Amino acid sequence: MFAVFRKEVNSFFNSLIAYIVMAAFLVAVGLIVWVFPDTSVLNYGYADLGTFFALTPYVLLFLIPAITMRSLAEESRNGTIELLLTKPLSDWSLVLGKFLANWLLVALTLLPTLLYYLSVYWLGNPPGNIDSAAVAGSYIGLLLLSGVLVAMGLWASSLNDNQIVAFVLGVFLGFVWYVGFSALSQLLESGSLALMFSWVALDEQYQALGRGLVDSRNVVYLLSLTAFFLFLTYGRIGRLRK
Repeated sequence: MFAVFRKEVNSFFNSLIAYIVMAAFLVAVGLIVWVFPDTSVLNYGYADLGTFFALTPYVLLFLIPAITMRSLAEESRNGTIELLLTKPLSDWSLVLGKFLANWLLVALTLLPTLLYYLSVYWLGNPPGNIDSAAVAGSYIGLLLLSGVLVAMGLWASSLNDNQIVAFVLGVFLGFVWYVGFSALSQLLESGSLALMFSWVALDEQYQALGRGLVDSRNVVYLLSLTAFFLFLTYGRIGRLRK
């Protein structure tokens, strides 16, 4: 697993992929948080990163599939997936190595945004007048949400050798789980089915963590959904091996 992880990380940073992804994300959220008048923190009059945490998941819905679309699709297209499967490497080692490498890249992309928190922290009146618990919960939510989206994107990448198809499918899955289920629960308004759709919606889980109280139920659900899509990817790799 560590060999696959190291190879994947090296492939990111030996090309322009990692740098383009990081730059695109940081420029996009930087403009949203600091520059655009309608969303700029500087125009709020109070220390808050609500806009950043509200809009970042929508950026990740497109950014993460762009990262993961090549993970297995490119291996299949180049024929290197057959070489990997003939090596003394378990299917779980391959899946987890790819997953952890992609998740690490997303985590490293989010890391510089801690400067936003520090900036708002010191710009507060008095300094430190910001809900740090809510910020910490939101960052935990972003990392767990990213894990789910990476697992979805990895499964989408395993289905065929076309990276564009993998990207579109990854965006679709993330959109359905983040926006679609929540919209369905609002359409149904009430009842057990509405509650079920509301619970499985990723935005509900993410927003719950952003309130500053990390509930184990939200964490377990997000980790379980990540494990579910990793298991689907594992099954797909097993079929390719046959």
